[in-house]
Amino acid sequence: MDVKITIIDAVKKYGDFVAIPDLSLEIQPGEFFTLLGPSGCGKTTLLRMIAGFNSIEGGSFYFGDRLINDLEPSKRNIGMVFQNYAIFPHLTVRKNVAFGLNNKKLPKEQIKAKTDDFMALMKISEYADRLPEKLSGGQQQRVALARALAIEPEVLLMDEPLSNLDAKLRVEMRSVIKEIQNRLGITTVYVTHDQEEAMAVSDRIAVMNHGVIQQIGTPKNLYQRPANRFVASFIGRTNLMDATIKVNDSEKSVVFNNGYTVRMDNLTDVSNNQKVVVSVRPEELVISAVADGNGLVGKVLYSTFLGLNTHYEVELKDGTRAEIIQESQIDDIIENGTEVKMTVKAEKINVFTEDGEKSLVK
Repeated sequence: MDVKITIIDAVKKYGDFVAIPDLSLEIQPGEFFTLLGPSGCGKTTLLRMIAGFNSIEGGSFYFGDRLINDLEPSKRNIGMVFQNYAIFPHLTVRKNVAFGLNNKKLPKEQIKAKTDDFMALMKISEYADRLPEKLSGGQQQRVALARALAIEPEVLLMDEPLSNLDAKLRVEMRSVIKEIQNRLGITTVYVTHDQEEAMAVSDRIAVMNHGVIQQIGTPKNLYQRPANRFVASFIGRTNLMDATIKVNDSEKSVVFNNGYTVRMDNLTDVSNNQKVVVSVRPEELVISAVADGNGLVGKVLYSTFLGLNTHYEVELKDGTRAEIIQESQIDDIIENGTEVKMTVKAEKINVFTEDGEKSLVK
């Protein structure tokens, strides 16, 4: 139940509008692969092309060595889970889960055994004779997932499956989905606009914008080493600051607008006095109420105590605002209006070209 998906030079058009101009990627057998991006970026369009629900204007789609461009959806051996569950309201849980198996015309004993197995796997056996209207949103999504998996597809496709659930259920269901996917080892393509959800369930993520893949990587890689400004801003929160590169012999440094200088030995393709954009995650800024010495100087606008962490909003001398997340101290929260100094952890920051299109960190 695992197959490699290969997409080569995919093109999707709606009239004169090009939704996906030229896209290639490989999804490994058994991988949990997520298409992540804002609304309208092309992620659902690409998923529907894989499923066979959208036409393909260019390129080749393969499951293993099998070209699927012209295959009907029913011939692609896929399971689908949708945002709105798409389970049949007039059928019981058991009949919903068995629906695809009945279409395959399997023997009744085999259908019952498989249905029982997947209801047990999804922990919905006790609801077998209930209609969907008697189930919670989370239970309905478990039914939809059981139905998709019961036919033992080569590929599982999931389109924003958790977006209709409340926050607590979303966290619960993403754990369920990841656990089941790990257990079955099925190649899974998952679509979401929620970066936290993507990071929680995925082996790898493709970040998309305007039909173009901006970067593919593990959640850790995307967060720590984004390829450009868009990825840095979309994956988690970040502070973006203007700076200048200084090169002195073999020593390279980033100089912020107030003169704060940070040596960085991991920069590449930079020149002296080059204008750049620096990305610093809120947790990578170190804040101190002592405002002297080398650092970014500003004033605390407000602080928010959130238990484990305290969030600070600081206005720098040049008017730029920075967000800082610091582990809460027992009896010490920096008061609003306090002048503070901030330093950065050089090994953790990212540096981009002035237009934000390219990372300058090795």
